[in-house]
Order: sequence, then C-alpha cells, then structure tokens
Amino acid sequence: MSGFDRESEGIWDEYDWERFLQQQDQRTEKYMELLEKYIDDPQRDEIIAREMGWTQSSRAEDWSAEVDALLEEDWRLQDEDAAGENEKPTESFEDHVLYRAAFGLTVWIDKLFDQNASLQNEPAAIKLATHAALASAKLAAALSDDDVDELGMTIAYLKRALKAITVSLDSAAKLLSEKLIAARQYSVLQQRLFQVRDGIITLMGEYRGEWRRRFGSEGYRS
Repeated sequence: MSGFDRESEGIWDEYDWERFLQQQDQRTEKYMELLEKYIDDPQRDEIIAREMGWTQSSRAEDWSAEVDALLEEDWRLQDEDAAGENEKPTESFEDHVLYRAAFGLTVWIDKLFDQNASLQNEPAAIKLATHAALASAKLAAALSDDDVDELGMTIAYLKRALKAITVSLDSAAKLLSEKLIAARQYSVLQQRLFQVRDGIITLMGEYRGEWRRRFGSEGYRS
C-alpha cells in the first residue's frame, strides 16, 4: 500500500479511498499481466517480484503476502468475518434490501442466459452480466461495515458499484438495439437495473450526510 499511510493521515474520506483502490487496481492488473506472460517460465516468481518492485524489501518467501493483498481487493470482508467470530452482527450485508436487489438482478440475468444460450457469446451480454455481478460484489464490500473510521471506504465502494451498474445499463440498451433481447425482457431488465442504481445513489447521499454529521463539512470535498 505504498503511498498511503493510514496512521499519519488519519480518517480517510471517499476520495482518499478511491485513490487507494485505483492504485490497487493498477497493481493487480500489472501482476495478472506478468503472471500470464511468465506463467511457464521456471524463474516466474523471481521475474514477477523484480517487475513488481518487491525485491528491494521482501524475501522470496514473503512474496505470497504481497500477492494476497493484490488479489483480494475486498479484504475488508475477510476482516469482518474474523472480527465477528465472537460478536456476530445482528444484520449482515446479505440482509440489506439493496444487496438483495443486486443479487436478484444477477440471478435474473443468469436465467436470461439460460433461456437464450447464444447470449453467452455476445460481448454486450457478457459485459452486462460481468458488471452486474461486479456491482453486487462492490455492494457487499460497501455494506459489510459502517464503522466510523471507514465511511469513506463505504462511499468509495458504492461509487464503484454505481459505475458498474451504469455500464450494465448501457449494455442492456445495446442488446435491445441489436434485437438480441425482446422489448419485454429489456423492460424488466431496465427496471431492475434502475432499482439498484437509484438505491445506490440514495445510499451514497445518506452516507455522505452521515460523514458531514460526524466530521463536519470542512473535512469533506464535495
């Protein structure tokens, strides 16, 4: 997590977390590209470590920790599970109405694919399904905790979920324009997508209001 010092910077807002998550995305993408490129090389681990800049500070046996950090962007979920063993929350993210709507959307899309197997080879359909699932995953990360110190991260994940849903909306419209789905199917799909989108926007507003209530408007960049 180079470039970000939680201890010295104090509580992060959504923009701090967004910069951090973008950095993690870039490092993850670089790692995956290197892994694909050198997958059959007997010196793969050493090459990847050098390219990622791990050789200066890590021994070979420590590289796995760096890899785990890159491949688990939503690490907060695992942290929540570990911390909650002795104190189970009364409500988890699975119980939230917005997450249920997002999960229901992914199930509906799966059924759409089952009804029309040819969609599985259509780029717009693949993008629709992928980003709907991504939105669900980001919502799970956002809704897993509303700790006072992590409101910024919650909002940052909600923004990512909103972006994914927006991509899904565009993909759905493309499927209709190319006559790959019927107007009736598109109507139901659009309604479900709007339900999730509007829910995310509403929740972002609530969390931003809570941020201002807790920390004041001076520390918030609107």
